[in-house]
Amino acid sequence: MRIHLTSVFVDDQGKALRFYTDVLGFVKKHDVPLGTDRWLTVVSPEDPDGTELLLEPSGHPAVRPYRTALAQDGIPVASFAVDDVRAEFDRLRGLGVRFTQEPLDMGAITTAVLDDTCGNLIQIAHSG
Repeated sequence: MRIHLTSVFVDDQGKALRFYTDVLGFVKKHDVPLGTDRWLTVVSPEDPDGTELLLEPSGHPAVRPYRTALAQDGIPVASFAVDDVRAEFDRLRGLGVRFTQEPLDMGAITTAVLDDTCGNLIQIAHSG
């Protein structure tokens, strides 16, 4: 068994696609119109057949209180692996990304947390 698909709720799928591709560096995998929304996924360019991230519309009434509570408590909704947290932090901050947690060494893992501009906190992490 392996993870095939996971999702993050986003306020605006077009804005999310631009952020996740142009800023974070993912590539679009699927973009299928579904009425006013889309089945819109991105993947790592390093693993185009790997786990897909669905940029899921946040219209369900349960989404707003869920995301608000997580953001208020500083809890990321997802964690993405990077080779070098500090270098990625510098790169992303140079692109205007807002971080809620600067790089933090915690023994065997280093993390940082960013705001994806679409309603979510995302952790970047490297263990090693």
